[in-house]
Amino acid sequence: MLKMVKNHLKNQKGLTLIELLAVIVILGIIAAIAVPAIGGIINKTEKDAKVSEGIQIVNSAKMYMSAHQHKVTDATKPGIMVLSDTDLSAYLDNAASGFTVNVKKDTTTGKYTYEVASHDSETLVGDKTTPATETELLAY
Repeated sequence: MLKMVKNHLKNQKGLTLIELLAVIVILGIIAAIAVPAIGGIINKTEKDAKVSEGIQIVNSAKMYMSAHQHKVTDATKPGIMVLSDTDLSAYLDNAASGFTVNVKKDTTTGKYTYEVASHDSETLVGDKTTPATETELLAY
């Protein structure tokens, strides 16, 4: 009798239909939880990359100003120098195009402030209607 039961258990092969359905349901639940979470991570990573590029643009504007010893003057905007993507192309690798950087000099302290305009990072930080400042980009 014991030998028959042992042989019967040895001859069972594969999974029953119920066991297979249980595995499929469990995998479906795991997928339903994981897919939205991964989508959120990807979305946040894309936003972080845009802000990081904005910070790189500001740093390239600082290098440009240091290398060229420019005084902040612009005929159309007194006290503001506008640097374009072509001005900064020597300092950037694979950056987006079409952006500008407004460089302003505080007359009392002599410090420069940098604002990135017409770039994807502008819509992610600050009030979304004005150019993104260096402080806003770093605080993101």
